[in-house]
Amino acid sequence: MRGAEDFFPPAFSPALDSWQSPGSDLISPGNNREDFEMRDFQTPGRSEVLTTNGMCATSHPLAAQAAVDILRRGGNAMDAAIAGAVLLGICEPQMTGIGGDCFVLYTDPATGEMKTMNGSGRAPKAASAAALRDRGLTTVPIQEVEAVTIPGAMDAFCHLSETVGKLGIDTLLAPAIHYAEEGVPVAPRVAFDWIKDEPALKGRAREAYLIDGRVPKVGEIFRAPGQAEVLRRVARLGRDGFYTGEVAEDLCASLNALGGMHTLDDFAATRCTEGRPVSGPYNGADLFEHPPNGQGATAILMLKILSHFDIASMDPFGAQRAHLEAEAAKLAYDARNRFIADPDRTARLEHMLAPETAAKLAGLIDINRAMINPPTVSEAVHKDTIYITVVDRDRMAVSLIYSIYWGFGSGIASDRFGVLLQNRGAGFTLEPDHPNELTGGNRPMHTIIPAMLRDERGLMPFGVMGGAYQPNGHARVVSNLRDFGMDLQAALDAPRSFADAGVMQVERGYSDAVRQELADMGHQVKIPADPIGGAQAIRIRPDGVLEAASDPRKDGCALGY
Repeated sequence: MRGAEDFFPPAFSPALDSWQSPGSDLISPGNNREDFEMRDFQTPGRSEVLTTNGMCATSHPLAAQAAVDILRRGGNAMDAAIAGAVLLGICEPQMTGIGGDCFVLYTDPATGEMKTMNGSGRAPKAASAAALRDRGLTTVPIQEVEAVTIPGAMDAFCHLSETVGKLGIDTLLAPAIHYAEEGVPVAPRVAFDWIKDEPALKGRAREAYLIDGRVPKVGEIFRAPGQAEVLRRVARLGRDGFYTGEVAEDLCASLNALGGMHTLDDFAATRCTEGRPVSGPYNGADLFEHPPNGQGATAILMLKILSHFDIASMDPFGAQRAHLEAEAAKLAYDARNRFIADPDRTARLEHMLAPETAAKLAGLIDINRAMINPPTVSEAVHKDTIYITVVDRDRMAVSLIYSIYWGFGSGIASDRFGVLLQNRGAGFTLEPDHPNELTGGNRPMHTIIPAMLRDERGLMPFGVMGGAYQPNGHARVVSNLRDFGMDLQAALDAPRSFADAGVMQVERGYSDAVRQELADMGHQVKIPADPIGGAQAIRIRPDGVLEAASDPRKDGCALGY
């Protein structure tokens, strides 16, 4: 099996004195937009994909192809995004599936209005933080039945198909049904993740997601006949085919057998909710994010903090920029942990996004030294989150993210149909009276966040996968585009760093000299075993051309027609 460096090898050219990511422009420290040259076509990499009718960018080619096929058949961007997303649950079962949640940003092509759809599920009504505290627990067990919230994605997909799409849910599920039955060859990055995440699988899940008791190899065929049957029921009956009847009974009974408090009423009551995005400016652009219980506001706050520093004057891949980004992330994530919760319990979003909050947080950053305890540092200021994007010929833009949270989610699959269930309940806290305290019927804070960026170069739906990294990833991509004028593919290819849980993960694309500088600043530096995140983006240019990029850290691509 290849290592992480084989998925994203660095390429440093001493002769050019520049860092070059595969597929990127030649980037010299401190260059302005007009100084960038076309990428070196003699080195490995890829260019942006350009087309005019419709486009999809996602993390697996079969899903991208299915989405484009739906567009060519007369479906709109929502139809295509749903078809591709559900298929991704078969192509990348460690990442997502029908036992998970989704968030969606999309535009109305007639009015240009941007809307959101919250397809995240709730804790069972009988769930209680107090009950877990009484057992001596301080956190929700990550891969146990207590972490399983009701899946919300299928309700959202059915609702959006009916209210926004054109072709009907039966047509949209057909590709996933086909591949679930016939099988999908396991892709290299999927196999890489499967090995790492296999220990999470337990009981029925080991039967459904292993082949003869072992992890499938690259190119081996993975099938999910139980999911095909579930999808056929949804194709015939709509959301009731999942949330009532035999499928819901299978899910509920499987959870109850493990001590879960889930009921058929919990499943039947699941409903997605519409909303409007939250937004914030950065260097002449506007970033739009899904509102809570997603963590999108974290990316907006992080960029507002960074706007107090002259990022554009720095080496894009030097220690100073990485350090400031890490410190801004620590403070923004601390705010996230304090405020973001179920939409009905998020009371201080206005404070979190206020310019004065960002200014005060920026003032806490030492440009030469890493902070050790961000919650303590920021206390005075605060005392009072798979991805697919599609654009169609009418320029409806869809930004959709869909997940089961950790690799293989809870590791629990239903007994009859083998539906793998998410562990989103681990996003709750057990802290008494916290807005995000585990409470029956509430939604937890989510890491998954779809986004759109609007600037003089057009509207750009985009997303960065990678659990907690996602807000940092959004800020990094936006800064790459706005501060350093990178082309779209270069902005996704470029090396990443992430300060998480006291460790600063720095990809191999950075030099050892930069890692040493960061260590000298007080960061605990580590080269991550896995690539950090994975991004997809489509830009609707003012000239009408669609321009897309797909992150080489994943097996996917951008396709158009």
